[in-house]
Amino acid sequence: MKFWTGVTDNDWYAFLAERKLDEVNFWRPSPGPYFTNLQAGTPFLFKLKAPFNHIAGGGVFAQYSTLPIEMVWDAFGEKNGAASFREFDQKIRAYRKLPKGPLEMGSNVLVEPFFFPRDQWISLPDWPRAVVQGKTYDTETTEGAWIWNEVQQRLQDKAIMDLVAEPAVEYGGPRYGEQFLTRSRLGQGAFRVLVSEAYGKRCAITGESTLPVLEAAHIKPYELEGPHKITNGMLLRSDFHKLFDAGLVTVTPELRVRVSDRIREQYFNGKAYYRLHDQPLAVIPKLASQQPDPEFLRWHLNERFVG
Repeated sequence: MKFWTGVTDNDWYAFLAERKLDEVNFWRPSPGPYFTNLQAGTPFLFKLKAPFNHIAGGGVFAQYSTLPIEMVWDAFGEKNGAASFREFDQKIRAYRKLPKGPLEMGSNVLVEPFFFPRDQWISLPDWPRAVVQGKTYDTETTEGAWIWNEVQQRLQDKAIMDLVAEPAVEYGGPRYGEQFLTRSRLGQGAFRVLVSEAYGKRCAITGESTLPVLEAAHIKPYELEGPHKITNGMLLRSDFHKLFDAGLVTVTPELRVRVSDRIREQYFNGKAYYRLHDQPLAVIPKLASQQPDPEFLRWHLNERFVG
């Protein structure tokens, strides 16, 4: 099994280690893909910067995304490792030497994060100084097997070990990605990012691509035990999100849009919406495993739609 060890900002680690979190954003100040070939479900360990050349925790990689800094903060808040947006913005701009103007950055979304007590950190005295981003280890090698064994000895949460165990390939997808995304416990921030990426950052109904007006919608609401899963989500323009939650718009299991007569009857308007009635979705995830689950769509059609 391969796993990634990323060089970790010490202040970021110290801030997050004090909190019990379901996800964190291992951000990068620039939008470039720093870590190549990482697939969903890959173990991702935190190697602190000097003088602490130790592995001090980790998580499970879920998704990489490039987003404006405002949207990154909106999705993750303190899970970015900062107490306020101002502090976060100042830190990223200092790294980028960009005092003002629009700012996009990279986000490595990690779920199931874990942080070791100081006396359980794993020493890596031979870490190469030239490696400033991180490196891949393989449990088939002596060093990789030793590191992973040390991690296993420290982890008490069996659920994390289950997530990164050798999974079978499902849906014809990659070794980790497909199965991991169907069984992991995503947080709200990860849900938003993964749904956005699955739909190519475009509204499922209209194809709109203006990011500030796009929102990750739950098909079955979270408060009604709808899970944070890609298959229970769609990326929708904000007005369609409100109509969808109100039951004035739905999507059938056949992935066609339905618009309720209530909009016309109650609000004497809605021509822009009725033009889309009975039309197929404008955007559907390419991977079958990320497409809306027909059971969730059927629930919304029968239990929420007021057509």
